[in-house]
Amino acid sequence: MKKVHKDTEAIHTGYTSGQHHDSLAVPLYQTSTFTFDTAEQGARRFAGEEEGGIYSRLGNPTVRVLEERMTALEKGAGTLAFGSGMAAVSTILTHLTKSGDHIVCSRGIYGCTFGLLGIMEEKYAISHTLTAMRTEEEIEAAVTPETVCLYIESPINPTTELVDLRAAAAVAERHGLKVVVDNTFASPYLQNPIEFGADFVLHSATKYINGHGDVIAGLLTGRNEEDIQQIRGTVQKDYGGIISPFDAWLLIRGLKTLPLRMQRHTENAGKLTEFLKSQDMVEDIFYPFDDLNPQADLARQQMTAGGGLVSFTIKGGQPTAQLFMNQLKLIKIAVSLGDAETLIQHPATMTHSGVPEQERVLMGIGDGLLRLSAGLEDADDLIADLSQAFRAASACEQVN
Repeated sequence: MKKVHKDTEAIHTGYTSGQHHDSLAVPLYQTSTFTFDTAEQGARRFAGEEEGGIYSRLGNPTVRVLEERMTALEKGAGTLAFGSGMAAVSTILTHLTKSGDHIVCSRGIYGCTFGLLGIMEEKYAISHTLTAMRTEEEIEAAVTPETVCLYIESPINPTTELVDLRAAAAVAERHGLKVVVDNTFASPYLQNPIEFGADFVLHSATKYINGHGDVIAGLLTGRNEEDIQQIRGTVQKDYGGIISPFDAWLLIRGLKTLPLRMQRHTENAGKLTEFLKSQDMVEDIFYPFDDLNPQADLARQQMTAGGGLVSFTIKGGQPTAQLFMNQLKLIKIAVSLGDAETLIQHPATMTHSGVPEQERVLMGIGDGLLRLSAGLEDADDLIADLSQAFRAASACEQVN
């Protein structure tokens, strides 16, 4: 069969109905362990001489389908599934580093990733440098003899700023470094970092991969299958941050509609971006495919569409931003993204509240910044809700 499109891979890769009693849906193997016909068979499986189930922490048929499907979508060689996005982050950084090593990170990173880097520095003397990564020279300047990897978010949370992945990969190749890209904001439908030179791509699968707000999970895809198998047999096995079969089954179901959902998320985010430009209370807007975005050309080189996240700054700082959020009726205040529901949050006091204020400012996270995750509702209803919230917040400010 010829190579199929992503829309088809998201539905079919890793499973055929003839495999398990002709079930059209992927079966859920809700089991902790597997039986052996003989003691000798068990010994062969533990020795890696025979394929088959052993224990679900080491592998599960339902989880394997998810991993194979994600490998195809990210154009990698293998994937590991985890119980959370942070389990995927901590696993790859544990795999790549040892005491005394150094990590170069994009300046904008998720608040809990920032916290993890602090733990690694305090407990294990694994240092890190945050840099904007705007040019090869800027990345190169942060590399030291102890550097082992580049850790990148692109688009960055929550400013949607981009890192030139080809430039980062070029620096990494010159210095023998591994490149890790958090691709959560784009999803594998809109961006494939491995095509631009990344060695590992990770996701908080809680977000767009699942898409329904009912699963916490993480995924890690690698360019090299040997790397993935080594991580599976060491860090993942012994640290144990694995996904449950049921959560894997829900992600498989979510992936089937990923292409359609990403199209609608992107369409709505574009419409909301244009609406926000008309609002006097809005100071700055951040969206990758916005023609006014200085990185729009780079976005179009790396991504097939702008994605479902738009961030914007409200004049008046935190008090006005929170006042505005409190006026919303349809749009929900919540810290996740990628759900069917449109969500909004205030990064400075929510997702990035654990980041010191000085570092938040360098990340571009001001007190008036809001992050909006466009859902699947009708865009006109979302615009109407935003419009009435702007009017109400403006009226309250005038009274005060």
